[in-house]
Amino acid sequence: MSYVSDALDVHEHPQTWLARNAPLLRWLALRLLGVVFVLWAVSTITFFAIRLIPGDPAEAILGGPGSQASADSLAAARAEYGLDQPIGIQYLSFLGRLAVGNLGQSYALHQSVASVIGENLISTLTLALAALILAVVIALGLAAWSTRGGRAAAAIGSTLEVVGAAVPHFWLAILAILLFSTTLGWLPPVSVAGPAGLVLPALVLAIPLAGFLGQVMREGLLDALSSPYALSARARGESESGVFWRHALKAAAIPAIGLTGWAFGSLISGAVVVETIFARPGLGRSLLAAVQGRDVPLVVGIVIVVALVYMLVTTATDLAERIIDPRVGRRPDARGSAPRRNTRRARTHAHKDASRSRTHTEIEP
Repeated sequence: MSYVSDALDVHEHPQTWLARNAPLLRWLALRLLGVVFVLWAVSTITFFAIRLIPGDPAEAILGGPGSQASADSLAAARAEYGLDQPIGIQYLSFLGRLAVGNLGQSYALHQSVASVIGENLISTLTLALAALILAVVIALGLAAWSTRGGRAAAAIGSTLEVVGAAVPHFWLAILAILLFSTTLGWLPPVSVAGPAGLVLPALVLAIPLAGFLGQVMREGLLDALSSPYALSARARGESESGVFWRHALKAAAIPAIGLTGWAFGSLISGAVVVETIFARPGLGRSLLAAVQGRDVPLVVGIVIVVALVYMLVTTATDLAERIIDPRVGRRPDARGSAPRRNTRRARTHAHKDASRSRTHTEIEP
């Protein structure tokens, strides 16, 4: 925790703090500029891609293809929303509104896109956060058991991780509904208000992610348990459980933290399928309905918000990883010899500690 306290020291002189954390602040500024560029690219691609879908957006404004709107009504709708302008003018108008935070009006719902997103964002974020916590718990338990339970546990754990990571969400959702709702009757088949309606969607979202995170955590634990500092801890007489919980688990957590941002984005994308199957309100379900109805402003707005949340989460996790372990992202010196020299020194000390421990054990009566 000393790295964290050093990076967040509020008693330090501001100029000294800025000078010491200049590389971190420079990285953060470049990352935020990257967020702006990604949002522009995502919004541009979505703006043009949604227009490749066959159909007339004016029909979506007037109630869909089955509305049987007259030609005058369609022309009036196109003029009101600027759809009669050239595509370049529409794009520039879209960027101008986006620059001031105006996401426009939903064609189908006839309300602001911001209000529609606000009504559904909390539901999707709650589902994603619950699934992320559940996935980390499952992955950590499976990785700990497979690394400490012998060859049979390692083989079973590895198989479960691969199968879990490969199973699609829609298939898991069907099995979960058949087992927990139809057969056992424990949980509702559709999402309802309260914790009971969150369990099945969160579990279905969590299992594939847990399989992937379990593989990463297991490899990190195996590397940490065979590292020089683990050997040194054993030489000092620390138990195997102490080495695992005090040293290996902490080292294996750093790669998992770096994957949190990617995992959160994966959960948001998987929410489209899960929310639709379980009839749960959320951004994923709203996005699917907007694409089917050619609701261009709503599609673009949801994609931009999801991209923004994903970029902010990945930036926050990368920042936390750099604060916890400053070696992440640190450039080697010109010769590139410092990291190797430190590693050799650590191995040398570890082997010396182990040799002294063995010698002491051999000469004891």
